[in-house]
Amino acid sequence: MAKLDPELLHRITRRGVAEIIPEAEFLKRLEEGTPLKLKMGFDPSRPDLHLGHVVGLRKLRQLQDLGHELILIVGDWTAQIGDPSGQSDTRTMLDAAQVRENAETYMRQFFRVVDPEKTRAVYQSEWFGKFTLASVIELTSHFTVNQFLHREDFANRYAEQRPIAITELLYPLLQGYDSVAIEADVEFGGTDQLFNLMVGRELQEKKGQRPQIVFTMPILPGTDGVRRMGKSLGNYIAIEDTPTDMFGKVMSLPDNVIALYFELLTDIPDAEVEEIRQAIETHSTNPMEFKKRLGVELVTWFHSAEDGEAARAEFERVFQQREQPTDVPDFVVTEVTEGFSRFEGNYVVVDLAKFLVSAGLASSRSEAQRLIKQNAVEVNGQKVSPSAGDTGESLGSVATFVSSTRVELDTIVRAGRRRFVRVVRG
Repeated sequence: MAKLDPELLHRITRRGVAEIIPEAEFLKRLEEGTPLKLKMGFDPSRPDLHLGHVVGLRKLRQLQDLGHELILIVGDWTAQIGDPSGQSDTRTMLDAAQVRENAETYMRQFFRVVDPEKTRAVYQSEWFGKFTLASVIELTSHFTVNQFLHREDFANRYAEQRPIAITELLYPLLQGYDSVAIEADVEFGGTDQLFNLMVGRELQEKKGQRPQIVFTMPILPGTDGVRRMGKSLGNYIAIEDTPTDMFGKVMSLPDNVIALYFELLTDIPDAEVEEIRQAIETHSTNPMEFKKRLGVELVTWFHSAEDGEAARAEFERVFQQREQPTDVPDFVVTEVTEGFSRFEGNYVVVDLAKFLVSAGLASSRSEAQRLIKQNAVEVNGQKVSPSAGDTGESLGSVATFVSSTRVELDTIVRAGRRRFVRVVRG
């Protein structure tokens, strides 16, 4: 393997990187000329990958392009244990069927980023399925409880006298043994996984293997700009989102994370990322222009250039020029529709919260009620204002009630910024 170009080496070791332990050893192994086994584990606790996962997958793809092999560990055993990963509570355990179903979805999505020709996906059950009680006891003998209580989330919960399941203490051991099983050269993970990655490094050394390099990446904040991206928090952008949804979610990002998204999720030059950061901080350019560019870049990557430009044009038409969207699904209302009350001429009277759930504009009644309270629901071209009781208020030709809303047929109902349906009579 030829000596790496300094610019490429900088991009691999500096951009989108939190820490490499030890970095000098990593650089040495890169220059040795032998393909490295790159390890990254995924617990299929939820069936969709989002842009937070993509940060690490992009780094792996860079190294694959240099001839190194990626080994994706599907954590079908650790997912059944549950790792808090910095959360305040134990994560829900899954059964084997759920894990397998989610893992199949993951496999399809992985290869939208990494090179399938240089990737080997393996399930932990290949080695843990052969474990005996003696194997587990031998594994636990290499570490102490005191060592594990130094992990930040365990330490916090212990100090606050909140429960820590014994199975949770097994999680880092099992993840560490994965490295032994495949003889990993480098393991990748977010900064929240540093403890677990270091356990793998130490366990390899105890087993007589060359200890792996630990490579951590920054945590991508979600669309709220504060908390890490995650499905459970509802602040995620899935890599299988439609072009319209993906672009719309990018446009909802707070200004302070735009430059970071460019840094971690695109290949635009570092100098240009810094220019974007400076322009936002000094208010010299409208951040919306950068968001549009980012949205087009991401939609182009996961869909196509045509989809990227179409999503941009649709956003500008609907949200900036206040026109109706071009492709609105019909929602057929009948007398058995949840929330239906009655037809009145060219109107249908509905319980609005139930109706929004039926139409797929809200995931639950509580979300529907929240959208109504936030004036984020538009019926017949006018925003719905929550009323006191059932007295309602007149909005032009529409008498608006939370429990008895008159919706004109063949018009569009909108909830939030990106969800629309055209109401038609069945």
